[in-house]
Amino acid sequence: MSTVRDIRCWALQDQRQSLIVAAHGTDMAEVIYWGPRLPDGTDLEMLVAAAHMDVTGGMLDAVPPLSICPEARRSFPGQPGLSLTNSAGEALLPRFTFERVEEDDQTLTLLYHDAKNGLRYRARFDLTLATGMIRATASLTSEQPVSVNWLSAPVFPAPQNSHEMIDFHGRWIGEFQTSHTPWSVGARLRDNPTGRTGHEHFPGLIVPCTGATNSQGSAYAFHYGWSGGHKMLAEELPDGRRQIQWGHATGSRRSPGTQFETAPLYAVFSDKGINGCAIAFQRYLRDEIVQPPAPARPRPVHYNCWEAVYFDHDHATLCDIASRAAALGAERFVLDDGWFGRRDDDTTSLGDWSIDRRKYPDGLMPLINHVHAEGMTFGIWFEPEMINRESDLFRAHPDWVLGDPDQVLGRQQMVLNIALPDVQDYLYDRVAAILADHPIDYVKWDHNRVLPEPDSAQAEAIYVLFDRLRADFPTVEFESCSSGGGRIDFGILSRTHRVWLSDSNDPLERLRIQHEAALFLPMVVTGSHVGPRKCHTSGRVTDIRLRAWAAAQRHMGFEMDPRELTEEEADVLRQVTRWWKGNRHWTERADILRLDSDDPAVIAELQRAEDGSRFVAFAGLSAASAQILPRPLRLTGLEPGTLYEISLLNRDDAPGLSRGSPLLKTETARLSGQYLMHQGITLPWTFPQSIWVIEGTRL
Repeated sequence: MSTVRDIRCWALQDQRQSLIVAAHGTDMAEVIYWGPRLPDGTDLEMLVAAAHMDVTGGMLDAVPPLSICPEARRSFPGQPGLSLTNSAGEALLPRFTFERVEEDDQTLTLLYHDAKNGLRYRARFDLTLATGMIRATASLTSEQPVSVNWLSAPVFPAPQNSHEMIDFHGRWIGEFQTSHTPWSVGARLRDNPTGRTGHEHFPGLIVPCTGATNSQGSAYAFHYGWSGGHKMLAEELPDGRRQIQWGHATGSRRSPGTQFETAPLYAVFSDKGINGCAIAFQRYLRDEIVQPPAPARPRPVHYNCWEAVYFDHDHATLCDIASRAAALGAERFVLDDGWFGRRDDDTTSLGDWSIDRRKYPDGLMPLINHVHAEGMTFGIWFEPEMINRESDLFRAHPDWVLGDPDQVLGRQQMVLNIALPDVQDYLYDRVAAILADHPIDYVKWDHNRVLPEPDSAQAEAIYVLFDRLRADFPTVEFESCSSGGGRIDFGILSRTHRVWLSDSNDPLERLRIQHEAALFLPMVVTGSHVGPRKCHTSGRVTDIRLRAWAAAQRHMGFEMDPRELTEEEADVLRQVTRWWKGNRHWTERADILRLDSDDPAVIAELQRAEDGSRFVAFAGLSAASAQILPRPLRLTGLEPGTLYEISLLNRDDAPGLSRGSPLLKTETARLSGQYLMHQGITLPWTFPQSIWVIEGTRL
């Protein structure tokens, strides 16, 4: 820190970047620089002076600071970082003054005080050297109860050499769609009141600088690690400056209090394109957040019975399916919805977490024993946060429901108010009883509707419930499912170990969803299953090769009735599964790099081993190309001066209309990283809805 000329400056730096925070006197600090590493010995006070902006006619006589918590009473022309009222409902406009700083090489904590209003504000920045990830949080403490309508995590400036921002929307079976919004004066506002992360509102933002692509240029990226409703504001002020704010959804903190804290805001700078941001998120989530019960255990191939039997559970049928799944290569069998209460459809029994003795007269152990005899572990489905009106629990405790009695139902269900201690204890007891009485190593935890009203207490309560269960059942792995990808964020993944990315097993949809989700998610947490020949969400019929290889891009599993497979289909699935098992020792820690395909019909990625010694690339042709022949596929992330041996793993899939003789169709190639990244590889022609798999080894 330096305090020359009444200027305070602080720096967080690693080999790739510098984050410089500065303040005048006792004023709130602001980020004055965030970008490539500055030279050692840089005069930080000079940076403050160099960033000082001019004023002109029609303006204030000084430019109000775009601080880490912009203050409304400082004439700030944009969204303030804090909005609150006192117990009388009167708006409070804090004016914070510097109190003290706590810092070391990787952490900066700034503390401020507003004596008049009895408020204290704290901002903390943590830099993780291994990934370059910045984790930023803000907290507010009040001497008297106040109501907080908005509290932003520490505010970051956005670059002015950027033409657009990329954020995420979507829907059920269509998650991780991207919105490209040009910067202009005003705000891009995403306020999600649904009480969960949401298919519609994944809390991520990419800000590419001008000319940036997946593989080159500068880019910034943000993720708000919170499992409840959230708000994002990306605002361009009239003077041209830009700010990024993230926090809990407006109004979701429903009760007055004296202590408030944001969720972590994860922020990344990359000078190697958008992929540089993706690598940081993937590695940080995998290595710093997710806490697997058995870190050394390879990810097992899943079999989930949902799309085979739905609610129609029959012991003999399930045993037959389990045996077939094991023969295909499955290592974990997951019993999905329908095993409890009188659950014959989605209108009944949520909340009644006892085994249905009509379907399982001898309990679950006969099925579990059969699964174990086939060499698989056993997993089970729960949806504890929800309740059906047609349930014993609702008849006993209608007062446990969140929201109005006449609320609109979602999937025939309502939400339990799990912030109530009695509800929390009930759910813990019921789930714990099943886990304690059975050798279960995996729980698929579902969440199939939005909340009837904004309420951050629900997300806080689910964290507590997960923490209790994980403490008492440390060997059980949990999956976050929410009608597919409705609750995927770093907050829930600090308590769970896998996400169900989408309820769509359509491989064409999966190619796109997985491609976009890889901006934040590594392979090890991203569930992807081989669905049935005819997808039940799209009605599309697709070839087993495309279905299998799309699933093999992530944490692989099967979710179909294996009795429908032809002998040829079963053989293809076994082969792809063997390949996945034979390579997971390195793909589990691989970086997923999105490729800049020159053919819009091709969705492609490269998975690069942690030591750079090998890679696999997947090129999915989702539709017919505009041109006759495939454009070369340019790779990325390789060493320019190094030779790589390249082979087409599934060359036998080339159709009869591929009549030429490109090299990879019959032989391996030895090509430099420079050639592969600049010119690219020439692939055989193939039909739409096909995929090529290319393996590379560094020589």
